[in-house]
Amino acid sequence: MNTAIIPRQIRREYSRHLHRHVDVDIYLPHDYHEHPERRYPLLLFNDGQDLPAANLALTLETLYFLQAIRRVVVVGVHAGPGRKHEYGCARQPDYKGRGDKAPQYRDYILTELLPHLRDKWRLSEKPADNVFAGFSLGALSAFDIAWAHPEVFGAAGVFSGSLWWRWSGVDPARPDADRIMHDIVRTSPGQRPNDQRFWFQAGTLDETEDRNQNGIIDAIDDTLHLMDALRERGYSSEHLRYFEMEGGTHDPITWGRAMPRFLKWVLGEVERV
Repeated sequence: MNTAIIPRQIRREYSRHLHRHVDVDIYLPHDYHEHPERRYPLLLFNDGQDLPAANLALTLETLYFLQAIRRVVVVGVHAGPGRKHEYGCARQPDYKGRGDKAPQYRDYILTELLPHLRDKWRLSEKPADNVFAGFSLGALSAFDIAWAHPEVFGAAGVFSGSLWWRWSGVDPARPDADRIMHDIVRTSPGQRPNDQRFWFQAGTLDETEDRNQNGIIDAIDDTLHLMDALRERGYSSEHLRYFEMEGGTHDPITWGRAMPRFLKWVLGEVERV
């Protein structure tokens, strides 16, 4: 069976919201052009420049061959030189002013990139078929946009997410306070649709910081606390998945090792395990 991935790269598409050119990689299934009647799920990645190092193409080929996941169009958006300004939470910058262009990046994704992709490729517009994922700070951005727009994205994938993002420096008396994404989840108005799904990965060697001195690194604490906030909003274990990777570090090799679990859970045909 021919399972080769057809990677395509759209170079230097200009964004009116970001006022710069954006590189975007497209990973098509080998049989995309053989099924003109088919519409495909979309898996969008922030930090798309890291996907080759994460060995995404081979992982997709393997899972297609095993019939473990549906065929999907994967789009990797390369980060620009202002990554720490464009990624973050659209509600507000962090306490150092980073993430100040997150609203513009959100608008680029929703009003420029997605319409362009849907015009060029045969993509499903069902929210359940649209997934936004990312690595580190790109994971925070992907989660933030997906959370705010459940009418667009039915799922999000968070690999080593920068969920420590905060609006003030650490207060030793309240070390876990003021984390922006946790507050957004807890205070977003209205009833949540609760059919969104969220996948999280953290590595035991993601970092060494332990601001609350509980013996658990912040990367794991912040992830588990965000999942607690999601449960408070009515999300059940059916809609949440956590993979704690023993020995996992903060790099594309680790994220590539975790990738099959993510893809099988979010795109699996039968059982999401």
